[in-house]
Amino acid sequence: MTAVLRVMSALTLTLLAASLCCSLTEKPSNVSSPNIIIMLMDDMGWGDLGVFGQPSKETPNLDAMAAEGMLFPNFYTANPLCSPSRAALLTGRLPVRNGFYTTNGHARNAYTPQEIVGGISKDEILLPKMLKKKGYVSKIVGKWHLGHRPQYLPLENGFDEWFGAPNCHFGPYNSSIRPNIPYHMQVLMYSTADTGTEQGLEFIQRQTEARQPFFLYWAPDATHAPVYASKQFLGKSQRGRYGDAVMELDHSIGQILSWLKTLGIDNNTFVFFTSDNGAALISAPKEGGSNGPFLCGKQTTFEGGMREPAIAWWPGHIQKGTMSFQLANVMDLFTTSLALAGISPPDDRALDGLDLTPVLLQHTPIFFYRGNELMAVRLGQYKAHYWTWSNSKEEMKIGINFCPGQEVPDVTTHDQREHTLQPIIFHLGRDPGEKYPLSVLTKEYQDVLSWISPVVEQHKKTLVPGFPQLNMCDVAVMNWSPAGCEKLGKCLKVPKSEPWKCDWPH
Repeated sequence: MTAVLRVMSALTLTLLAASLCCSLTEKPSNVSSPNIIIMLMDDMGWGDLGVFGQPSKETPNLDAMAAEGMLFPNFYTANPLCSPSRAALLTGRLPVRNGFYTTNGHARNAYTPQEIVGGISKDEILLPKMLKKKGYVSKIVGKWHLGHRPQYLPLENGFDEWFGAPNCHFGPYNSSIRPNIPYHMQVLMYSTADTGTEQGLEFIQRQTEARQPFFLYWAPDATHAPVYASKQFLGKSQRGRYGDAVMELDHSIGQILSWLKTLGIDNNTFVFFTSDNGAALISAPKEGGSNGPFLCGKQTTFEGGMREPAIAWWPGHIQKGTMSFQLANVMDLFTTSLALAGISPPDDRALDGLDLTPVLLQHTPIFFYRGNELMAVRLGQYKAHYWTWSNSKEEMKIGINFCPGQEVPDVTTHDQREHTLQPIIFHLGRDPGEKYPLSVLTKEYQDVLSWISPVVEQHKKTLVPGFPQLNMCDVAVMNWSPAGCEKLGKCLKVPKSEPWKCDWPH
């Protein structure tokens, strides 16, 4: 698989074709490399946007972004949980390749809580590091979640600036058995969480004035439970506190897009909006969103856990009001960004963008992993489940349910069920909610199985798993004494190191 072919993923081809088509009539930009902004939401569902049918219609700016750009109704994340999906976006590689998974249990979701020992591997090459080859200045605003120990932080992995938190905004804690989560702005600072809009706007203006191409990774976590919103948005939504948070994020996105237009760089800035995983139905309705017509939510490899809202925006290049039904995923953003910047992807590793031609775009596979197990594969309109599992009966007894009100017999199973010899297959065009499996006796089932099976076999044959980074935990690695704490007099005593194997129940 050559670097040239590998970069031409489904999303790359779609956007570059749109760019080529429309830019022929536009004036050439003074800047050769377009600016890149990736907006990654936290636990926001496919059904949370007005343009996807949310009845309260409280996302006017995102709806306008879709009207001015391209909507992707078949866009997927790489994992139904935050840390692995973010690692996949920034490396262009499945979590099982880049090490963001666990082998402590079969098909278990894992992430980076404060006690996690590991983080993003030094062997991985992140997007901002690649973009430096063309002089890009990169900033992350918001949630990192790829490890909080010094060697794993953004400034050690290609980013030039950082405003945000290394972990989720859980707390506050009293610092006796668990320290509070720090906020970073180059040096450490402690503050309340916000969407970081002003930080993003200032960075955009500064780089525009310096005439330097920039990459802004804007990753607010307001829609992750416990959800939060600024005072001016509290009580404004028909959907409660979660809706307040969505309204504020929508407002911030409107500010960013408007600012690009004000600065006159909108036709030289590629913007992509999506989410890290499906809405957390376990927190709904007060602190969780909607996955629309899709089955289950965050933590599962059903459609509701991994199909995401997605919009591409690039005035003068992407045709207004268009929709692409091609299958695409967050890892395509890595290869797409490199292609737009004119940078060849690394050729010393496998990237999870397929070598395709425009004629074959509809055959791009989407792989659904949960931990170390390939649970399902989508190819065209069909999705084949090789394993099914929502969560355990023990968890259900204590109120943990990832599919509330959506139980499908023999599909949303509460034990890990293998279907490798006879996968459960759905036609997602006719049945987006994954409720009516194809009969194994039909010709359609047999045809689909013969089509998908070679793809799965080839994927498994060529897969080389990375070293698992999410196996070990240790209280001593929490945020007791993060970089910069001495300047603020906020350092705490680090307890004795006593590592253990992390327990990942689902």
